[in-house]
Amino acid sequence: MKNVGIIIVICFAAWFSVNNPIVENYIASLTESALPVVKQTDPLYQKIVKNAHTYEVPPSDAKIDSVWKAIPGYNGIKVDIAASYKKMKKKGEFDKQKLVFVQTKPHVHLENLPPTPIYKGHPDKPMVSFIINVAWGNEYLSDILATLKKHNVSATFFLEGNWTKKNPELAKMIVSAGHEVGNHSYSHPDMSKLTAAKTREQMIKTNEIIEAATGEKCVWFAPPSGSYRDETVKIADELNMKTVMWTVDTVDWRKPSPEVLINRVISKIDKGSMVLMHPTESTAKSLDRLITLIEKKNLHIGTVSELMDEERIIK
Repeated sequence: MKNVGIIIVICFAAWFSVNNPIVENYIASLTESALPVVKQTDPLYQKIVKNAHTYEVPPSDAKIDSVWKAIPGYNGIKVDIAASYKKMKKKGEFDKQKLVFVQTKPHVHLENLPPTPIYKGHPDKPMVSFIINVAWGNEYLSDILATLKKHNVSATFFLEGNWTKKNPELAKMIVSAGHEVGNHSYSHPDMSKLTAAKTREQMIKTNEIIEAATGEKCVWFAPPSGSYRDETVKIADELNMKTVMWTVDTVDWRKPSPEVLINRVISKIDKGSMVLMHPTESTAKSLDRLITLIEKKNLHIGTVSELMDEERIIK
């Protein structure tokens, strides 16, 4: 029995020494430290290192443009050499399709800029946004939502507070369909003519109503008719909202034909564009074709938050 006990102790000690996490980590560290030596002598690894800089794109800092005001930053990219080598080493051949990229962040972000209106996204980002201001037009909302769903497109709906108060179920339906909501004032006043107190009241009241109806907090403010002054933008910023304008206007409130509306947008739209529209018959009838033509230009369509995000779209 004594010999059996000794054998059990020896077996347990052997098992523990092999399965001990400390031992495992030590072995792993030895393997990792040996790997770079192998890589350094591998022509494939050296070729990846040599070519990596040709695929690198530096990040762009957020800035205030003299024309377009606040422009968000945009991530750069660089080659993950170790991950790329791992993907290629099985065949031992350099293949640019197997390069692995990591994104590099800019130093200056949108939130680092002073309160400034935003008219467009970054000009290198192949994405656009639909800005849909809602203060009326209930009869066209269902068709617009159905078309957006058909194309799996998310938009940003800027809701008037008074409209939301009267139509909480419609506001909730917009959010339930996967869209973003923003603040479009309470009663659609000329924000440039309001006192600071009235401006703050319009924004806070609308935020409270939208959150009560949808559960969403607004982070974007769109002044009615695009009318604002510096104080308007500053107050929105103090309420944790950035002020959004637009790049391309459908002018759908003038009831253009679908052909006119589509041509107006397609002739001007580009990377980073924000397209202003309303729930009108013109927009409802144009939207399906408009989305198709925009996507044919290799432009993604996303919310304002997605457009302003620094995440780089990599093909």
